[in-house]
Amino acid sequence: MFESGAFVAARLEPVTGEQVQPNGVDLTLDGVHAQTAPGRVSTDGKRVGERKELAPEDGCYRLDRGGYVVEYGERIAVPEDHVGFVYPRSTLLRNSCMLNTAVWDAGYEGRGEGLLQVHHPIELEPGARIAQFVLAEADHDGEYDGDYQGERL
Repeated sequence: MFESGAFVAARLEPVTGEQVQPNGVDLTLDGVHAQTAPGRVSTDGKRVGERKELAPEDGCYRLDRGGYVVEYGERIAVPEDHVGFVYPRSTLLRNSCMLNTAVWDAGYEGRGEGLLQVHHPIELEPGARIAQFVLAEADHDGEYDGDYQGERL
């Protein structure tokens, strides 16, 4: 069962009332990066490719077609017995953009990232609500203790 927006909001900070939705909390845009070097995912490890942080111009990120790593502004703490999911806000989809994310395991704490696919140029303002974070009750074996635990805290 998915939790209410109020339940989710209690596990994020900072959060404004405008971000709290009936079934989740909107995540805001904190930064945008373009990957500049190859990464690697292998059977014995992984490496994230180098990135270049983009700067807003006149208060907006002006993004051409392509893939970008976006950082969320909120600190998230996924509680025990839950799993988190991030979905794009519909306005991104209506502007030919898609946000890809992964499962957020029980015990994860940090300020996560997503992959923004831009299929038509778009302007995004820092602090704009771009995604919605939801929590669902879930059985689990242990809690997250991976490489990204505590990222950007």
